[in-house]
Amino acid sequence: MPRQDFSQRLRVTPAKPGVYLMRDASQRVIYVGKAASLRNRIGSYFQGSPNPSPKVRKMVRRVADFEYIVTESEQEAVILECNFIKEHKPPYNARLKDDKSYPFIKIDLSEDFPQVYITRRPGHRQSHGVLKDGARYFGPFASAKSVRRTLSTLKKLFPYRSCTKPITGTDDRPCLDYYIHRCVGPCIGAVDKAKYREVVDQVTLFMEGKTDRVVESISSRMHEAADKLEFERAAVLRDQLTAIEKVHEGQKVLHLRSENLDVIATAASAGEAWVEVFFVRQGKLIGRDHFIMEGTEDDEQPKVLSAFVKQFYDTTPYVPPRVLVEHEMDDAEAIEAWLRERRKGSVRIHVPRRGEKRRLIQMVAENAAQGLEQLRVKQTSDEALMDAAMSDLQEALSLPRMPRRIECYDISNIQGTNSVGSMAVFENGAPKSEHYRRFKIKTVDGVDDYSMMREVLSRRFRRMAKSAEDTAPNRAVPRKEPRKDGWETVPDLVLIDGGKGHLGAALQVFLEFGLDSVPLASLAKENEEIFVPQVPEPIVLPRGSQALFLVQRLRDEAHRFAVTFHRQRRSKSSVQSALDLVPGIGPKRRRMLIRRFGSVKGIREAEVEDIAAVPGMTLKQARVVKDHL
Repeated sequence: MPRQDFSQRLRVTPAKPGVYLMRDASQRVIYVGKAASLRNRIGSYFQGSPNPSPKVRKMVRRVADFEYIVTESEQEAVILECNFIKEHKPPYNARLKDDKSYPFIKIDLSEDFPQVYITRRPGHRQSHGVLKDGARYFGPFASAKSVRRTLSTLKKLFPYRSCTKPITGTDDRPCLDYYIHRCVGPCIGAVDKAKYREVVDQVTLFMEGKTDRVVESISSRMHEAADKLEFERAAVLRDQLTAIEKVHEGQKVLHLRSENLDVIATAASAGEAWVEVFFVRQGKLIGRDHFIMEGTEDDEQPKVLSAFVKQFYDTTPYVPPRVLVEHEMDDAEAIEAWLRERRKGSVRIHVPRRGEKRRLIQMVAENAAQGLEQLRVKQTSDEALMDAAMSDLQEALSLPRMPRRIECYDISNIQGTNSVGSMAVFENGAPKSEHYRRFKIKTVDGVDDYSMMREVLSRRFRRMAKSAEDTAPNRAVPRKEPRKDGWETVPDLVLIDGGKGHLGAALQVFLEFGLDSVPLASLAKENEEIFVPQVPEPIVLPRGSQALFLVQRLRDEAHRFAVTFHRQRRSKSSVQSALDLVPGIGPKRRRMLIRRFGSVKGIREAEVEDIAAVPGMTLKQARVVKDHL
C-alpha cells in the first residue's frame, strides 16, 4: 500500500491504547507494538519521527499495511502484545529465543506423595495468571541443563521420591535411594502422607530462599531423634543438615532486609542480547540464569529490557514484589500495572542509583557482558567454524588469500586529548595478544581521527616497508634473524574501525609505502557495513554469520585495547597540577608556592608581587606563572 494512503487512515485511527501490527507486502506480520495512543504511535512511523534508528527505517520501508486492536488500558495492551509476539515471531521485535520451551520445576501438591520434576507446560491459568492446578512452579530456567543441575542439588539435600510409580505403601522392597538415604521410602510405608509432605514442604521453602526455616526444622528433628536415642536417624538428619548449610554458605548473602526481588541486566551484540537474571529470596542470592533475546539489532538496551520483562513474566508463574533493572524503561508504569494484576499485590520496577542494590545491578551487568563475550568466543572458537568464517570473509571481500592474519586499528580520545591508537591482531580466528600494539599520538593536535589514523598506520607500516628493504635479495647485508614481534609479518587483511573517511586515510598510507597489494577494509559500527577501496557500495555480511562475528569481535578487541590505554593516560594526566605545566617551575618552587598560597586557586588570585616574594621566585618567573594560570 503506498505510504500516502496511510495519512487518510491515520486521521480515523483512535487516540486510545491498544496494539498495532505492521505487515509487509505478503501480509506477514513484521512488527508488533503497543501504545497509549494508537494514532500518535503509528503516525510517528510515517510522519517523520526525528532520528529513527536504522532498524526502524528498515522496518518502515517494508510496511505495506497495518492493523490495530483497541484495548481498555495500556496494561491490557501489554498482555496482547506478548501474545502476538509469541504467535507471529515478527523479525523486527526483540523476543525470547524459543520462549515456549523453557522448562520449570513442578511440585504437584494435589498428589498424596508429590513428585519434583521438570515440566514445560506450567499449568492452566485462571484470570490474571493464577494457576488453578494446585501445583507450585519454579522457573523458568534457560535450559534443561540448568533445571537438571538444580534438581540434582535438591535430590542430594532432600529425600523426596524420584520414582513415578503409584504409592501404596505395601511394596516388599524399596529402591536403592532408600538405602543411601535419598528417599524416605513411602513405597514401603516407612512414612505416611504427613511425614512425606514435610519433606516436600522443605523443598518448597528451599526454592523460595527460606533456608533458615528448613535448617531450623531439620535441626529440631535431629535433636528430637537424639533424645530418643535414635542415633542412626539423627546421623542421617545431621548429614542432611550439613549438606544444606554447605549450599547455604554458597548463597551470596546481601544486606537487603530479607527482600524478594529479581535483578535483570543485558548485554547486546550482532542481533542477539544476553539477559542475566539474579534471583534474590529472603535477602540471599539463591540462583541465577541467563536468556538469549534475538531480533535485537539496533535496539537500545531499555527497549530490550522492556521486551524481556514482558515476555519473561508472562511465562513465569512467580512475580516478586520488586524487580531491579539496569535502565529506565519508557513503559515501566504500564508494565508495573500489569505485574500487579498478575501478582495480586504490589510490584515495583526500580533502577537503583546507589548503595547495595546499585552494586548488585552492576554485578549482574558485568555477568551479562562476560556471558555474551563467552558466547561469542564459543561461536568463533571451533576450528571448523573459524575456517568457514575466514572463507566466507575471503569470498565477501574478494580477498586474494584466506585472512589468516587480520590486524585491526582503532583511535581513542576525548576532544583530542590523550589521543591513542591501538592494533589488535587475530591469527586463525584467535587473538594474538603478544602482537598487540599501542600508540601515543605524537603529531596531531585537536580532534582529527583521520590524521591520527594516518600517523598510527605510518608508524606500523613504515617498519614493515623498511623490513622488506632490509631483506631484499640485492641488499649487501640482510638481517640475520627475523623479528619476533610481528612487525615484519604482512597481514592478510587490515581492518579499520570506522567508515569511508577512515578507509580513505588508511589508503593514503598504503599508497605512500607501496602497500596497495595488502587488503584493506573498514567496519562502520552503525549498520555493521564493510567498506573496501574501489567499491562504492558497502558490503553487509549476513546477520548471525560467523564471518560477521569474527570481524565484530576483532573490532571490539581493538576498541577495548585503545580505550584501556586512553583511560590510563587520562588518569595519569588528570592528577597533574596546573603548576606542572608552567615552564621553569620545578618541584621545589611548586612546593614553596603551594605552601605559601595553599592551592592553585590561591596562586591564581595572588598578585604578581606576592608570588615573586616567595623564596626562590623572581619577578619574571612570577609573571610566567600568572600568564599560565
